[in-house]
Amino acid sequence: MSSLLSKPRIIEQFITQNPGKAVCYSGYREGQDPRQEIYPSHEEIREDLLILAKFWRVIRLYDCSQHAKTTLKVIRNEGLDLKVMLGVDMAAEISNPNCPWGAEFSHKTLLANRRTNSANVNRLITLANLYADIVFAVSIGNEASVEWTDHMVPVDNLVAYARRVRRAVPQPVTFCDNYVPWAGKLKPLAAELDFISVHTYPVWENVTIDNAIEYTKQNYRSVVNHFPNKPVVITEAGWTTASNGRGIDPANASEEAQAQYCRQLVEWILEERILTFVFEAFDEPWKGSADPLEPEKHWGLFYVDRTPKPAMQQFLPKTPKHLPR
Repeated sequence: MSSLLSKPRIIEQFITQNPGKAVCYSGYREGQDPRQEIYPSHEEIREDLLILAKFWRVIRLYDCSQHAKTTLKVIRNEGLDLKVMLGVDMAAEISNPNCPWGAEFSHKTLLANRRTNSANVNRLITLANLYADIVFAVSIGNEASVEWTDHMVPVDNLVAYARRVRRAVPQPVTFCDNYVPWAGKLKPLAAELDFISVHTYPVWENVTIDNAIEYTKQNYRSVVNHFPNKPVVITEAGWTTASNGRGIDPANASEEAQAQYCRQLVEWILEERILTFVFEAFDEPWKGSADPLEPEKHWGLFYVDRTPKPAMQQFLPKTPKHLPR
């Protein structure tokens, strides 16, 4: 029991040491796509991590694919001062009629997804133990319970995964999702976790940049108030720089808005000492539709060619004048 109780204390210490030092990382460039198992090369990931290590100390990975394995290998081989929150990519275990873009699956597909999820959890456990010096925490899933998700996993199944992982790894265990389900349906899961991980996206909820940071604060505090005795981390907060109108008003998506939101976000999390992963490091062209202005493609603080967006000019207090290009 004492070892379990120590995990929340471990994450509390980590939070106080690293506010403003975390970013979400997915390194897919033009022509690369995890759905087709076309991954960034070792050299491409090395280039990315050498950039990120100049500004952040903590990165978040979303799965245990070849991308994650290479990332962990590069960190170790290069001796980079980077710690990792390692995740698992959960496929749907039940259909979700509330998903706007469709999430109805056959019984055969759902059974296959459960087997795949179980295998991915095993990979998570293996990598977390193999890279215990780098992986500081693990997440059993990402946005798998919010009402609009296309990869819904029942809470009871998430509870079972959490218990399984918690028994098998030394790191603190969490689950990452939108702030809304934490207030209700995820309470049974929260009891099994060492800390809570929250996503907050004002721009997806039609909140303008003038009110965005206050909305983010409200989202975060709503979860903290539900779990006063458990650490709460923000694992996604960011602002897209382009939109074709799909879900986000194009007038509300710009480089100027991203720069303003990130500046205000960092000021707040440094003051309150909240570990927050900004979403995200680099633009990802594989995401969303084929429309080049699809908002999913444009959340990066760096463009696909790895040049910095305006937000990076003022993102961290010690950012040098000349960023890597």
